[in-house]
Amino acid sequence: MVIKFLKALSVLVFLVAVFAGGYVVRAVKHPAAATIGRRILFYVDPMHPAYTAEKPGVAPDCGMRLEPVYADDGTTSAQSRKPESTVPPGAIRISPERQQLIGVRFATVEMGAATRTIRAVGRVAVDETRVGHVHTRIEGWIESVFVDFTGDAVKKGDPMLTIYSPEMLASEEELLLAARAREVMPSLFDAARRRLQLWDLSEDQIQQVIRSGQPIRSINVHAPMDGFVTERKAFPNQRVTPDSDLYTITDFSRVWIVADVFESDVTAIKAGDPAYVIFASAGVPSVAAKVNYIQPQVDPVTRTLKVRLDANNAAMRMKPEMFVNVEFGGETPPQLTVPVEAVLDTGDRQTVFVDLGNGYLQPRQVVAGERFGDRVTITRGLAAGERVVSSGTFLIDSESQLKAATNGMGAPQPPANPHAGHGRD
Repeated sequence: MVIKFLKALSVLVFLVAVFAGGYVVRAVKHPAAATIGRRILFYVDPMHPAYTAEKPGVAPDCGMRLEPVYADDGTTSAQSRKPESTVPPGAIRISPERQQLIGVRFATVEMGAATRTIRAVGRVAVDETRVGHVHTRIEGWIESVFVDFTGDAVKKGDPMLTIYSPEMLASEEELLLAARAREVMPSLFDAARRRLQLWDLSEDQIQQVIRSGQPIRSINVHAPMDGFVTERKAFPNQRVTPDSDLYTITDFSRVWIVADVFESDVTAIKAGDPAYVIFASAGVPSVAAKVNYIQPQVDPVTRTLKVRLDANNAAMRMKPEMFVNVEFGGETPPQLTVPVEAVLDTGDRQTVFVDLGNGYLQPRQVVAGERFGDRVTITRGLAAGERVVSSGTFLIDSESQLKAATNGMGAPQPPANPHAGHGRD
């Protein structure tokens, strides 16, 4: 009984194998038989999907055999293979599989404010509005010097030196004489007092002369401001006149930084813009600064412009003639930006590839503006929210140019009907 069952099972398996083998052979020899019952919508050029025909054949532009598109491929597949009436001329189609193979990536056109950073080398300079000079308004000789070296720090009102002046001494004696006859000739007293005031004799010193009844032989000259002595020309027994420059005092609590900015960047900088002074030493914090002057002419050798900044130097970290780094930064008005890699710049034109959906990419001429880091502004040609190719642009451009060359060189002139002559009888 078991033997008969096994024989029957073997015969059944054999018949099934023969039937299946015959079906496979028939499908190989007659591939069209496998598609019997499927409705063909149209035929399409696999290399240039924008070209369609109603009957099978070959594409006249590239010689490739047309492939059928079936109704049961699904709505999405049929729409992706059939060219839309809204697809602009020049658009090419690259399947998602091929896009992934050549490394195509997309980015969105964004609208927003961009931050631009301009870096330059600066030189610390003295704030010329914080430089003072010590002079005397009388002629005489220096008797004593209290500040006797360059670099000494002084405070406003500190005595710098003493001067003996015969002319000043005579004026003080006139004041004493006028003081005795003050009740009789008050105008004479006022004139003598006014003369001493014009010679920078302080009110305390004038009162001292009147109270003591004795003239002051040596007059002290005081510091006019806080700062450091950066130049000394005063020495004992030296004769001085009103035009003698005895000391130069400089206030380093605020300094200037003169930065060399390239002419291509200077249009982005204006007076009042903030900036930062960065030091070469690690760990030293940066210092805030502000642009207060832009030189009107460009250096013909270096092609740079002098931009002057004002910075607080209360910590005395910046010394004159020191080199520092300067960063200018600020936000621009809202504008369209795309990644730099998305723009194909050939010198005479700038092109981006816009994603139209269903694998279609359109080359579009744009006008690029300023660059901000890894993004560039677009002033014309795109709209916010559009998707553009950000990687693989050169390969897609080669594909687009190849299609244009193939259509223009090897193909016959198309008739008025765009479907005529494309595989029809």
